[in-house]
Amino acid sequence: MKGGKMAKLLAVAVLSAGAATAYMVLTSRPIAVPVASTERNVAIRVYGLGTVEARIVSKIGFQVGAAVTQLSADDGDAVTRGDLLAHLDKDVQVSRVARARAAAEGAAANLDKAEANVAKAVTVLAQRRAADERQQTLVGRNVSSHQMAEEAKRDGEVAAADLTIARTEVDVVRSQVADAAAALAYEQAILSQHELRAPFDGVVVERHAEAGTVVRAGDVIYTLMDPGSVWVLAYIDEERAGFLAVGQKADIRLRSMPHDVYHGRVARIGIESDRVNEERRVWIACEICPPRAFLGEQAEVMITVAELAEALLVPEDAISGFDGHRGRVNVVRDGRLAEIELTFGHKDQDARIEVVSGLPEDAKIVTTPLKKQLEGRIARVIEEPVP
Repeated sequence: MKGGKMAKLLAVAVLSAGAATAYMVLTSRPIAVPVASTERNVAIRVYGLGTVEARIVSKIGFQVGAAVTQLSADDGDAVTRGDLLAHLDKDVQVSRVARARAAAEGAAANLDKAEANVAKAVTVLAQRRAADERQQTLVGRNVSSHQMAEEAKRDGEVAAADLTIARTEVDVVRSQVADAAAALAYEQAILSQHELRAPFDGVVVERHAEAGTVVRAGDVIYTLMDPGSVWVLAYIDEERAGFLAVGQKADIRLRSMPHDVYHGRVARIGIESDRVNEERRVWIACEICPPRAFLGEQAEVMITVAELAEALLVPEDAISGFDGHRGRVNVVRDGRLAEIELTFGHKDQDARIEVVSGLPEDAKIVTTPLKKQLEGRIARVIEEPVP
């Protein structure tokens, strides 16, 4: 009985010693860990998803209402500034123009008549003044009576008043002529608005009406775009948008042509971010554009926000407690694992982050997350190949 108990105690001791020996062997064996290497000429890019748009897109229509009688362009047609795109029925307006023209011609005739009356009044006044002068001379010689002299003087004053009235009539009729001319110009302008012309060189995006449709003033007949103003509206995560600047280079891939890369530059950065999606709007103007643009097509952009001559990049998942600026990483120092805090900068499109400061010269950063606390363990460095 006593011998069996001793055997059991001996077996437990042997197992414990074996376990302790195995633990010491396992914990003293070097761990192979990959470490980051310095890279040269690193382009820091941010990714954005957006759509093809155009800076100049106009919805055009008539300034007056009537029935559409003719449409000259359709979806996808190229138009030149001044091209006639559509007609409205203009019979009523033609009659109004004719009426206004007749009124203008009548006003002009009245002006001629008023000016003739002025000339007549000038002649009459001259005659009355000459008669007055003769009567005054005769009165002085006692050849004529004072009554006749007074009547001659009165006739001269009446003639002068008639001249003033005639000249005033000319001013009134001239105002009427100007009003009639303005009315005619107005009716002619309205008549010209029965034709819809292209306001710029462009492409018809959509035709919104057909012949025979009665439209109101302001109804959209065509949507036009200027193909020279095509750009990409991209949405960039606010977390990555801090280094964006106008003029930065960008690569563009269209969903319909994923194998082709088009080049452009940042033309505008929105001053207001999307409060819900936490994204910033960025417009990319293309330098090398696709032969034909389709508004609304999905596009991917890669914007180069910085080019680093040298950089040490660490995968984000190898950083613990990262707040966007600082975080802790595992390093190999003096052949053993340790944990230190570093300051970080740019983040590339592969979710690797640039080390800015805090790394000792003799330390190398582990690029994979370690699942358990291994600080102090012996480590064997595996240099990762530089991309």
